[in-house]
Amino acid sequence: MADTVRYSDKDLAEFKEIIQDKIQKAQHDLDLIKSAYMNDHNNGTDDTSPTFKAFDEGSEVMSKESNSQLAIRQEKFIRDLKNALIRIENKTYGICRVTGKLINKERLKLVPHATLSIEAKNMQQ
Repeated sequence: MADTVRYSDKDLAEFKEIIQDKIQKAQHDLDLIKSAYMNDHNNGTDDTSPTFKAFDEGSEVMSKESNSQLAIRQEKFIRDLKNALIRIENKTYGICRVTGKLINKERLKLVPHATLSIEAKNMQQ
């Protein structure tokens, strides 16, 4: 059999552009999440009823925890996208790590950090 089947350099350049755009957007979103997490949004409610203040503090803690989880997920997404860029440079991008076959182009456009084909994903279930 010939060399491993892979996407053409033109296809890889197209995917690289898609991934770089997604990284830029994801980094922007991460910055927003982190700024929301760091900012305490104190609107001067110190003089309001203690009951409402307790609810407000509880809500604030939940919000920070939620933002923290979002930030962690976003950082993982960015890391996965950067790993995809490495695979593009190595010319191994788009090759399923289980079957060794090319991952469908449309799947990669939707999920550019995918490392499994639909066939391999279905085998996992």
